Amino acid sequence: MSDAGWIKDVPVAHRGLHDQNKTVWENTLSAARRAIEAGYAIECDLQYASDSVPVVFHDDDMARLCGIPGDVRTRTSGELKMMAIGGTADRVPTLKDLLLTVKGQVPLVIELKGREGDDEGFAEDVLEVLSGYQGKVALMSFDHHLLKDLKAANCPYPVGLTAEGADPESFFAHDEAMQLGLDFISYSVADLPNSFIEAQRRKNIPVITWTVRDENAMRHTYTHADQMTFEGFDPRSV
Repeated sequence: MSDAGWIKDVPVAHRGLHDQNKTVWENTLSAARRAIEAGYAIECDLQYASDSVPVVFHDDDMARLCGIPGDVRTRTSGELKMMAIGGTADRVPTLKDLLLTVKGQVPLVIELKGREGDDEGFAEDVLEVLSGYQGKVALMSFDHHLLKDLKAANCPYPVGLTAEGADPESFFAHDEAMQLGLDFISYSVADLPNSFIEAQRRKNIPVITWTVRDENAMRHTYTHADQMTFEGFDPRSV
């Protein structure tokens, strides 16, 4: 297991420090730069472009973010780098672009967006891009097959489960994932407290929450977890 204790240290800006996609859009280099200036860790999402390049993008479809319908995974990273995000000057960045922007100035908490049966090589290519990066990085996913792939590839970074739910069936699946030897958990703040998370915290597994959007949810996080992933407000002003 890797030491994920640092993930508790500072709040994590959800998809970077954007402004709810008014002028600074999620998962863009502009949102990353704002987070760096504020000293927040950056959470971001990775999709797998058709040329086997990890790109920073949340949705499966491009319509919401680029105004063009279509599966993001059918496009090459080169094509995506020409597509405007929200009509701004920002384009879809690759993971490499993000690393060159952040340069270890703040931690990165990176979520791999999986697609069962279409992820061969995804985890390995993410690790290849990260190789030699000087900075704090943690990797996570909802998708257990990607967590298995990261562990099988001897991921040198903390690996975490992204999860939600407050029912026994969910907890059973989460417990199964934790048997992989995961290092931290990112859990839905709306589903706390619960017995699964309480048990993991007793084992000293760091827990961060998603997605905190107000002061009440922030207080709830610090009562039942270790750190928050936030958007829509600046914790410095609270």
